[in-house]
Amino acid sequence: MPTDAYSLLDEPGIPVRWVPTAPDPATGRLTGSLGLRDVLVRSADIAGLAIPVPPAHSALLRILYALTARVTGLDEAGPGDWGERRQQVLDEGRLPAERIEKYFAEYRDRFFLYGGEGGRPWMQDPRLAEQCDPGNTAGVNKLVVTRPSGNNHAWFRHGSDSAPDLPTASEALLNLLVWHYYGPSGRCSSREVNGIKSASATAGPLRTALSYHPEGDSLFETLLAGLVPPETTVRRTEDRCPWEWDELPDPDAPPPVPAGPCSRLAACSQHAVLLVPDEENKEYIRDAYITWAYRTGRIPRDDNYLIWQISQQGNRYPRPAKADRALWRDLDALLLHEPVGASQPKQPKVFDAAFEVSEFLRVRALGFEQEGQAKDTQFVDASTPPVLGYVEELAPRTAPAVARMRQLGEMYGQRLDRAVKRAWAAYTEDAKADAGTWAAEAAARYWPRAEDEFWARFRGLDRSGRALDVGFDPAATRAAFLALAQEAYDAVTGSVTRTLRGAKAVSNARVELYGGPRKKRA
Repeated sequence: MPTDAYSLLDEPGIPVRWVPTAPDPATGRLTGSLGLRDVLVRSADIAGLAIPVPPAHSALLRILYALTARVTGLDEAGPGDWGERRQQVLDEGRLPAERIEKYFAEYRDRFFLYGGEGGRPWMQDPRLAEQCDPGNTAGVNKLVVTRPSGNNHAWFRHGSDSAPDLPTASEALLNLLVWHYYGPSGRCSSREVNGIKSASATAGPLRTALSYHPEGDSLFETLLAGLVPPETTVRRTEDRCPWEWDELPDPDAPPPVPAGPCSRLAACSQHAVLLVPDEENKEYIRDAYITWAYRTGRIPRDDNYLIWQISQQGNRYPRPAKADRALWRDLDALLLHEPVGASQPKQPKVFDAAFEVSEFLRVRALGFEQEGQAKDTQFVDASTPPVLGYVEELAPRTAPAVARMRQLGEMYGQRLDRAVKRAWAAYTEDAKADAGTWAAEAAARYWPRAEDEFWARFRGLDRSGRALDVGFDPAATRAAFLALAQEAYDAVTGSVTRTLRGAKAVSNARVELYGGPRKKRA
């Protein structure tokens, strides 16, 4: 590789946060970013990734999970018990530096962000330089998901496609990952393969979904807790990451089906990307090709870090990312194997054994509220206090209490929404009147306080098994959430109660807070 190529292993392109007791071994100083090799070697000294873009954080965690599985030998079920082997790594306190060096030495040439002619830039397809029109590239504004491009509205900043600010290699790396995991379906740059041009892409494997990750006190704990035991049939020679492929896949052939956890983590992209470095300064990216990876077919959508649920039509789909939905409302689906609900939510598979690393693990939710095609709305990044000590295996008696607290909080939030909408319709004397303003204000008043109430009661649950009721008082919990709904309702509707019509509308609609009008018996 040329000397000016950007090596992901060595260049400090990944932002990190250090644990308080982690001085730099050479200088006593700490840097804010590291190369991929040092992220793994020093994972026990790193508190976590400091990536400001949640979907990039989620994507990079999956890459790090795959690498962790490789260098620890936890990418296969045997030899011996998988859980015991993970515990041995945990007891050693660090990832094995020798095996990290050996692995990266084997694939060193595959970890360049860009390189010379004939190279295989990391997670990219160099064939795009010939298969796509160089005069009609995607451009760097399209590559960086927080920038406006084309005729789209500005989101975080203004910019120009004709004279864009060039992103750094580090920024381009993170956005490259976002495209691989969260890229949209629909129209893309045209790509010609075997004499046929196509310009339609399939959505990325995580598009619209909310991703849940166990999080420890160090990145080392986080990575070990994020591993899922592979099936006994998995073989690392078949379960390969993209940088391990002998040859790039045929775009005209159906996409390869993942053969195990590593390929499921890193090789499910439906997009092909190629970064073009700036000729004068290789620290910057001048242009980018972004197009489809496979002309037909779709990699089966499966992921061990999502809550999977069933639609009314009987279809399986991941719980979508919603920026206005607090994480505690998903807690029973994270802690319980069979949470209640019409959608039949299934606990992310990663939580089956994550608590074996530590019962003090938190849960980090990362995602991107999006539509299937072009529309991106808002990032989602939320974290819980330590909760995995309450998983059903460790504290089975707390399971009904956690579920019931979540249900009560949800129920009174829904009742509040119905009440303010009914009050507005009655006040305006228009059943179809838009009550969005009242509903939004009521939600803004209720949900943050309901979250505080939930966590306060959650922390009071007894995990020892000595208290039969685990410290849960259903009547008091119901009264607490009802009081929050009442206060929000009174605050939102108070401005119209000075008139007779308004007071009557508000008074009649209040019954929705208590479950609605009672049905008369026949």
